[in-house]
Amino acid sequence: MVQGGAESLGLVFPGQGSQAVGMGRALYEAYPELKRLYDEASAVLGYDCATLCFEGPAERLNLTEYTQPALLVSSIAAWQALEMVVSLKPVAVAGHSLGEYSALVVAGGLSFSDAVALVQKRGRYMSEAVAPGSGLVAALLGLTADVVEDVCRQASSVGVVAPANYNSPGQIVIAGEKAAVERAIEMAKTRGCKRAIPLPVSVPVHTPLMQGAANRLAADVASVRWSDLKVPLINNVEAKAITKASDVRSSLIRQLPSPVLWIDTIQTMVRMGVTTFVEVGPGTVLTGLIKRIVPEAKLFNVQDPGTLLATSNALRG
Repeated sequence: MVQGGAESLGLVFPGQGSQAVGMGRALYEAYPELKRLYDEASAVLGYDCATLCFEGPAERLNLTEYTQPALLVSSIAAWQALEMVVSLKPVAVAGHSLGEYSALVVAGGLSFSDAVALVQKRGRYMSEAVAPGSGLVAALLGLTADVVEDVCRQASSVGVVAPANYNSPGQIVIAGEKAAVERAIEMAKTRGCKRAIPLPVSVPVHTPLMQGAANRLAADVASVRWSDLKVPLINNVEAKAITKASDVRSSLIRQLPSPVLWIDTIQTMVRMGVTTFVEVGPGTVLTGLIKRIVPEAKLFNVQDPGTLLATSNALRG
């Protein structure tokens, strides 16, 4: 094992939308030690997590209740594989929405099995909070935050719509009730929106429509054993560094009905000294966002043996 360049390292963990059938399989086959993680998760979930991740079907993997544990397990497996070859001492960790739970496991805030159980319930509560087909999520490209917020305020006359993810300069995701989101998209186009892309996410997370799900989740969060963090988490809801278990619990409940402040999160990490970001888990969605937020950052990801080798070699330097 070699020491990774620690004084400037930040780890980030992906959220819903990064899942794909086959994710994590190559790492699983290359590192037999990872089987234990999938077995532990399967015991908690009541179904074979490895089979779902590696073989699908996609229709099931893309259901929120299944997506969330599958992504968490895949991300923690990628992290453990990285830890096998490089000793990591990040300055801070962060995760996008669901990814915050992966970050908390890595930071020592809660056990892996408790995290798996929590995100399974979180996904279920989110799905049950809004009637199927009644919600809509869309990415607006090319508008400032002020304009998006104004458009959502005006479109709220026909239903709930709000900014859900401040992802990168010029990319803000809005979510809410279908009619209100459609009205907001129409208005955004008259205000200079370059593109409005409906996203394949039926649950309008990070809007006030998730308050009911947050209330249900609060009891489960309270019942889990938490520890203060060994590494600061930059949280979604305020983009500030937290380490106290009590702050973590409160933050996770407020996260569901509140927007993800991803731009501010990355900027906070930069102010803490992070110059190298490693996206740990499936896909490269966060890598793409960070490139737009901090063009000068060094960016790596770990999702298969090839990216693991490239990243570990870079961190050795």
